[in-house]
Amino acid sequence: MTSLLPGPLVDSTWLADRLDDPRLIVLDATTLLPSPRHDGDHRCASGREGWAERHIPGSRHADLTGDFSDHDAPYHFAVPGPEALAAALARLGVGAGHSVVAYDSGGGIWAARLWWMLRAISVPAAVLDGGLEAWTAAGHPLASGENTGRATAVTPVVPVPRPELWTDIETVTALSRGELPGTLVCALPAGGFDGSAPTRYSRRGHIPGSSSLPGRELLDSAGRVLPATELAARVGAVLGAADSPVVLYCGGGISAAGAALALTLLGREDVSLYDGSLEEWSGDPARPLEIGGAAD
Repeated sequence: MTSLLPGPLVDSTWLADRLDDPRLIVLDATTLLPSPRHDGDHRCASGREGWAERHIPGSRHADLTGDFSDHDAPYHFAVPGPEALAAALARLGVGAGHSVVAYDSGGGIWAARLWWMLRAISVPAAVLDGGLEAWTAAGHPLASGENTGRATAVTPVVPVPRPELWTDIETVTALSRGELPGTLVCALPAGGFDGSAPTRYSRRGHIPGSSSLPGRELLDSAGRVLPATELAARVGAVLGAADSPVVLYCGGGISAAGAALALTLLGREDVSLYDGSLEEWSGDPARPLEIGGAAD
């Protein structure tokens, strides 16, 4: 598909200059996911109300708790099938010939999640670096209300799936056991990785054989992706010079998408995401979890 996007990341100046381009659709992916107060405390909610209060003019809200999740899956935030995802996009006015810029007001991981899902069906998409905060800090206007001006029907995109961007639980199991080449990376904060912090799920810890690369540590204090040299240093400290495939996971495939964006910006094309992540893994007591520091 033809794209007017310069790459997987755009800044607020680039977006402001093109906000009126009919080929470009801006989607707010903000979702509410409070930190767990105790193990098993899984609370999430749509960010639509916040979007209605203040958003980038002309943007629409992509509900990652609604149409942009597969509710028949045994875990939250499961990626919908390609046709269902294309239909959800069409309901927001995203169709054939459109490019998407995703943003959020939650540190960029929700926008990255939407970007990864769209990338996986070959829809041109990018993430707004720094999200809504960067947009407002640059002095760009905000809008409010539910009316986005979308009225015309669109021809739905024809999804071209890229299954290599996803990894299933069986493959993760084999990676964890060392039966397949590849690097298994957890994108949770350190407390989630080592089990010192409460988890939304039934058990704490990380999948055996994992390395730790917290997704939020790949952003600066303003929520923007780190400069390339610093980003490469952070990633290199974990992955080293290894050129084997990288499989990312977290609690529910959200922070992992932020790490996937960072690795993509560094030119890695061998990255996939374990969609079920720890919610699926921890739900089976037969699957091991480790407590403590990073794997050697």
